Amino acid sequence: MPTRGQVAARFTVDGLTWDGIVEPDGLRGHFVFLPEAVTLSVGDVAQITVVVSDTWPEPELDADIAAAFAAAEEISATWESITPRARWEWVRWISSTKVAATRAKRIAVAVDKMRKGSRRPCCFDRSSCTDPTIAVGGKLRLDAGQ
Repeated sequence: MPTRGQVAARFTVDGLTWDGIVEPDGLRGHFVFLPEAVTLSVGDVAQITVVVSDTWPEPELDADIAAAFAAAEEISATWESITPRARWEWVRWISSTKVAATRAKRIAVAVDKMRKGSRRPCCFDRSSCTDPTIAVGGKLRLDAGQ
């Protein structure tokens, strides 16, 4: 991959194609969340293609983030003017905690920073694994979600 952070890509697995994100694992590598339509099991053999893309898909906003951003109408121009990659960084930074109070604070901080013109979250390690259901300390743990 061209960076240790997220990478936009087009994936094909056994003929099923989609655009998505290659996620950093925090260990100098990457991983991919497969869509439900891909039904592979351990030991299966598959034809897999990953092609790096310059086109970033839009991140999906969880309901709490979407509601807060919609309520802060004054940030809509900033949100729309930043790149999809920058939007992914905001979403990853907000979502990289299991603690509800921390998440709520990050949403409020993101709104405040965008009100002030910030286009990206500050001081965020883009090479870390930020999904709190599968990461510990920013590093992918395959046993963390079990």
